[in-house]
Amino acid sequence: MKLFYVALLFFITACSNPQSQIQKDQQRWESIASNVEIIRDDFGVPHIYGKTDADAVFGLLYAQCEDDFNRVEQNYIWAIGRLAEVEGEEALYSDLRAKLFMTQDEAIANYEKSPEWLKKLCDAFADGINYYLFTHPEVKPKLLTHFEPWMPMYFSEGSIGGDIESISTKRIKEFYENQELKVSNYENEEKVKSNELEPAGSNGFAISGKLTESGKAMLLINPHTSFFFRGEVHVVSEEGLNAYGAVTWGQFFVYQGFNDKTGWMHTSTYTDIMDEFVETIKKTDSGYSYAYGEEDRPVKAIPQTLKYIENGALKEKEFIMYKTHHGPITMLLDSSWVSTAMMWDPIKALTQSFTRTKLKNHTEFREMMEIRTNSSNNTVYADADGTIAYYHGNFIPKRDVKFDYSKPVDGSNPETGWKGLHSVDEIIKVINPSNGWIQNCNSTPFTSAAENSPKAADYPNYMSKNQENFRGVHAIRLLEKAQNLTLDKLIEIAYDPYLPAFEVLIPSLLEAYKESSNKDISIKEAINVLQLWDYKTSKESVAMSLAHFYGQFFLRNSSFPSGLSDMEHIIYLSKNSTEIQRLDAFKEAISKLNEDFGTWNTPWGEISRYQRLNGDIDQIFNDSLPSIPVGFTTSRWGALAAFGMRSKLNTKRIYGTRGNSFVAVVEFGDKVKAKSMLAGGQSGDPTSPHFADQSQRYADAKFKDVAYYKEDVEKRAKATYHPGEKR
Repeated sequence: MKLFYVALLFFITACSNPQSQIQKDQQRWESIASNVEIIRDDFGVPHIYGKTDADAVFGLLYAQCEDDFNRVEQNYIWAIGRLAEVEGEEALYSDLRAKLFMTQDEAIANYEKSPEWLKKLCDAFADGINYYLFTHPEVKPKLLTHFEPWMPMYFSEGSIGGDIESISTKRIKEFYENQELKVSNYENEEKVKSNELEPAGSNGFAISGKLTESGKAMLLINPHTSFFFRGEVHVVSEEGLNAYGAVTWGQFFVYQGFNDKTGWMHTSTYTDIMDEFVETIKKTDSGYSYAYGEEDRPVKAIPQTLKYIENGALKEKEFIMYKTHHGPITMLLDSSWVSTAMMWDPIKALTQSFTRTKLKNHTEFREMMEIRTNSSNNTVYADADGTIAYYHGNFIPKRDVKFDYSKPVDGSNPETGWKGLHSVDEIIKVINPSNGWIQNCNSTPFTSAAENSPKAADYPNYMSKNQENFRGVHAIRLLEKAQNLTLDKLIEIAYDPYLPAFEVLIPSLLEAYKESSNKDISIKEAINVLQLWDYKTSKESVAMSLAHFYGQFFLRNSSFPSGLSDMEHIIYLSKNSTEIQRLDAFKEAISKLNEDFGTWNTPWGEISRYQRLNGDIDQIFNDSLPSIPVGFTTSRWGALAAFGMRSKLNTKRIYGTRGNSFVAVVEFGDKVKAKSMLAGGQSGDPTSPHFADQSQRYADAKFKDVAYYKEDVEKRAKATYHPGEKR
């Protein structure tokens, strides 16, 4: 018996010994790694093969860390609400926002109640990253030295930032710093003018076989995100997983992509999927209550301690977070508490995000859509059976249309509450339209398929804005003429250089100069350049330089009625501005070009540049260092191939930071065929041969062939290894 207790004591001691746990982890990781093979092709794209889905996820996260651990870690520092521990006190309210919707205890509880198959994927997620850190001791995380399987619960839907980023941290700070502070105007929160901010969004085209040379359906996958936000991957298992496409750093599912039978592309939606409720609050002996119909319900109060870094030392700040059944309290409005309701169901969201990658036909895909947690996106779809489809939104709460949900509504009135979710049958969608194409460029769904488009009158107004943009106009014109398409011809459409915004803006400028009684001779030559322009962008185009700066100055210095879209701003200017306003804006553009580049007669490629000097998340640009000319431009002008700058840096040149990032064209059939492009390269490491090997190809729109089938992957293999092995 004594020996038994000695053995038991030894066992307990060993289990409590961190070194013993590391050894057990190492043995488990190595066992999993033996079931995983990673093949890097000639562009560094990782093709991950595992016996099980979990094995493949393990390899996928390991490979992502090889390519850009910095971004994997950063995404989770932000998502789980620990950003202030790295960036300081100002980031506390980003962290508080994360915790308002899910605390760590709630994330753990969600993981624990997940189905076993999903828990295995979450375990594999953590194991893959932790094994990478174990085998790469030279990598020094900023904060997260160990990843946990509950972390994906915070980052389950795939969009860039997700819905939560639209909730103002400024307003959260106003409320939780001082709940008596009066915020009087919901609409006038300080914001950068939309017409000065580089547009976001995406393009998705689905083409039926009637318009293709092969008779097979095609898909354009063209997200407009910040550059380097997603890597290109191929992940395969013996359990039916065989997905290729773009994965958001740190997630274990392909977000935009295809398998051998189906393809899916997401565009940001105009569907109203978040609402704010003004709560009627009373102070009680035990805390706070809020009115709901005839009831007084208790406000849930949750203590939360957050840490932040200051002068190299960690400090703490205490908060009490408040929630009603609508959602957490996120702001004040005229001294009233306001809660925010949005989709937050991480188990279902992860289920939908992962299972989407394994589906084989439209029947299965539509059934998956009934999970209804793909909240911030539209979906453009094509498959090997020839089906093309479009779903405008997915998570859409039912509401009473007599209320205006574009503003906070009265939370004490039960009639304003959500009445469940619309079924997929009830949402805006297009299936196999007779015109043979579907497009969405973050524009109205009511022009998505020519005469076969849905009709706005058939749907509640919160399902979509009926709002067009110049990309949508451009896409429709091209697709209406499309026939006998190949992958290369689809790329030509996706990169068509015409800019329809300038066919609106430039004629009014030319007319102003023509009608001017006192013609300024100093701008005549530049006016002549625009008179001869075909409204196409290119590296060589001087007219593009003139038009861009003219358009930007004109938008920046003009006043508009409220509520106009980007496209409506431009149309308004062309019709309602004076001759003097147009000519003054053009003179200002010429002056700026002369000042910054020595002459207004400067080709666009001297101004529009691609530059990546290091792997930092916040890019630094320098006009004196090497860069590559790019003929693309901002999507504001209707450019399908978007290339624009969002940066606080003051440079003379325009350096792309967002737009075309990962792009793919796919043809389905007996075998899937695809071509793809990344902005720059697969790796975030400047010493890697794949840091910049696609940079010039990106500028030239020279796509690479996708290696999808194992025999093609092996032909292009440059490295084959198991996780943990030296490459």
